Amino acid sequence: MKLAILGYGNLGRGVENAVKQNPDMELVAVFTRRNPSEVKINSDAKVLNVSEIENWKDKIDVLILCGGSATDLPEQTPKYAKLFNVIDSFDTHARIPEHFKNVDNSSKESGKIGIISVGWDPGLFSLNRMYANAILPDGTDYTFWGKGVSQGHSDAIRRIEGVLDAKQYTIPVEKALNAVKNCENPTLSTREKHTRECFVVLKDGADAQKVEREIKEMPNYFADYDTTVHFISLEELKANHSGIPHGGCVIRTGKTGSNKENNHVIEYNLKLDSNPEFTSSVLIAYARAAFRLNKEGQSGAKTVFDIPPAYLSSKSGEELRRTML
Repeated sequence: MKLAILGYGNLGRGVENAVKQNPDMELVAVFTRRNPSEVKINSDAKVLNVSEIENWKDKIDVLILCGGSATDLPEQTPKYAKLFNVIDSFDTHARIPEHFKNVDNSSKESGKIGIISVGWDPGLFSLNRMYANAILPDGTDYTFWGKGVSQGHSDAIRRIEGVLDAKQYTIPVEKALNAVKNCENPTLSTREKHTRECFVVLKDGADAQKVEREIKEMPNYFADYDTTVHFISLEELKANHSGIPHGGCVIRTGKTGSNKENNHVIEYNLKLDSNPEFTSSVLIAYARAAFRLNKEGQSGAKTVFDIPPAYLSSKSGEELRRTML
């Protein structure tokens, strides 16, 4: 399988490393909006300006889009689905239906596969929510993220005028988490489940009050949360906030029995030292699935709900049944 990356940031570097752990894959190209001579990679792939991407139409099995959900992916995924099988990690939950429709139109037109919103949430957490709903129909879903750095939210802050760099942490509200695990079935608003903490480095002359207001009022990202903004130096950001950890859990509590006398809790946890490296590993598995589906003649947009689990694995069906079933 010949793979290419568009965008060589944290996620792109993660994909590059993940490919090395999968012997059925080869990274052949890295496309960038920067000057290719200034992009140093850790593999033998060619580094090319994105203006050359159309020349690779028949040389790439899957293009992995490693841009941000705020502005990059809504434009890039439908555009490049007209040329390649594509995978993205679009994570603005409220806009997924719209994004799916746009990618579906492009990929059906080209006869390609476009798998969107791949990662751990949306992605693996989505699957666990779906499985738990199917198994415990009389129940309640809860999802908690963090404590950890959200790449998408950090990226959204960095795009605000006057911001030099930023990191954003999502933090579960402990009281709410404990109530869920104790089967109290609380009704929780968005604000009651998580807080958001932002560490922001301003450019010289930037208006701190204006930046803080733009962060706290940003729809789909911060407006529905109690958000704290700290303005710090670049040195402090590098010293104390250079890592990209994350994680969280999906919980469904449900009842069974003629009188609903039995409580059940399904919980799926992730604890990640590196959010982008883990997300990249998920993208790679779904790239394998996109390649296989397209080989079978399928086209159009897909989500994790549409992909048979066996298509993610490099193992044969016989191996999976013998070793994992």
